[in-house]
Amino acid sequence: QVRLLESRGGSVQAGGSLRLSCTTSAPAYRNYCMGWFRQSPGKEREEIASIDSIGRTRYSDSFKGRFIIRKDSAGNTLFLEANSLKPEDTAMYYCATSPATYLPCGGYNNWGQGTQVTVSS
Repeated sequence: QVRLLESRGGSVQAGGSLRLSCTTSAPAYRNYCMGWFRQSPGKEREEIASIDSIGRTRYSDSFKGRFIIRKDSAGNTLFLEANSLKPEDTAMYYCATSPATYLPCGGYNNWGQGTQVTVSS
């Protein structure tokens, strides 16, 4: 299994921005999809965005505009740029890999440990 490690999240004031990264033990998304997810207490896990093996992206409707998913050219690192953050963005954020090669990505089966993002008003 490819191991995933999210960067430390942290705290930010409302209106601020963060960039999260997810490093892999192998260039996983040269051949597989990767994605970002989040989960807040009392809520189901939400998919933020996915990126496939050739760099095409897809965003869940509620995350379009403020969130950007990208990867490095080597396929070793996945990034999430989060902008204009709001208190309701407070959550645990996870990266994951999927056995799918192209969009739509699904069946995510390999997960990082998660990183906490807290947005204060």
